Amino acid sequence: MRIALDAMGSDNCPQPEVCGAVEAARKFGDEITLIGPEDKLREILSDTSSESLPVHIIHTTETITMHDKGRQLTLKAKHKDSKTTMAVGMDMLKSGNADVFVTAGNTGGALATAYFRLGMIPGVKRPAITVLFPVKNGRCAVLDIGANPNCKPDHLLQFAIMGSIYANKVLDIQNPRVGLISNGEEAGKGNDLVKDTYPILEASGLNFVGNLEGKEIFGGKADVAVTDGFTGNVVLKTSEAVAKMFTDILRKELMSSMRTKIGAKLAMPAFNNLKKILDPSEVGAAPLLGINGLVFIGHGRSDTQSIVSAIRSARQAVNANLINALNSAIKKRIEFIYDQEEQ
Repeated sequence: MRIALDAMGSDNCPQPEVCGAVEAARKFGDEITLIGPEDKLREILSDTSSESLPVHIIHTTETITMHDKGRQLTLKAKHKDSKTTMAVGMDMLKSGNADVFVTAGNTGGALATAYFRLGMIPGVKRPAITVLFPVKNGRCAVLDIGANPNCKPDHLLQFAIMGSIYANKVLDIQNPRVGLISNGEEAGKGNDLVKDTYPILEASGLNFVGNLEGKEIFGGKADVAVTDGFTGNVVLKTSEAVAKMFTDILRKELMSSMRTKIGAKLAMPAFNNLKKILDPSEVGAAPLLGINGLVFIGHGRSDTQSIVSAIRSARQAVNANLINALNSAIKKRIEFIYDQEEQ
């Protein structure tokens, strides 16, 4: 497997990317190409005992930063001769020289670069960032969590289709349950977008289980939760903050006395499992579904472990032949909906 990795994406780049690439190559045996300034990357590589590993470098000094916006960002993403780390990596993907591209860089930059350089899967109107939430008895694919603040019902239908395929292929869930995030579980609850989307999902042929309140997402009622990017991002950021607050309070209370410290020591395996479940670095990166190529976007705060996890998530999608599955599913679902409308 060939993985292209943006070496200049994270807040502390390129240290996490280089060390993560080396660890992943050692762990998985895949060919990993670091994209960034060669002198900086080789300086870090020289301290990693990576000579025998399939870790390579493609040199470029251009990047898309958090300060790039508007026309400047569009030019960096779209220009055919662009040499940003994202453009180079996605050009490798398009030309067949990489199977997947991973970045922990500017989300807007990754979205724009993917849209202009890779294009959309035929029939898909909007890409969606998809995150796996830890829920009761497993994980739930939530999309969109930031790519599309404003959506229409047909966009949410396509998110539901893509999320269902992702849950099936990557989480190995047969006939995934699809829910629509709302402020009430009853049909008819929600804003206009939710109300207009509900009957479309109900008639889609998907395993639609109705509206989902926040408690039902984490209660494991659905395997796929669909929403617009604005709501999804609020849900994501709130969930991350609550999880951090919970673990911080628990840690403080457990260290408050000798008695609780002894109890904490005895319960350490359970606490470690809890930390592993709640830790975003265990997943590492989220796929940008709908783009005609495998693109994974990690958090700017990614460390070495996050990069390794991102690569693991990316290679799972490659092994599942996710792009072909999405192409086939979108085509079949469009034909199904067309047939339903004709009847």
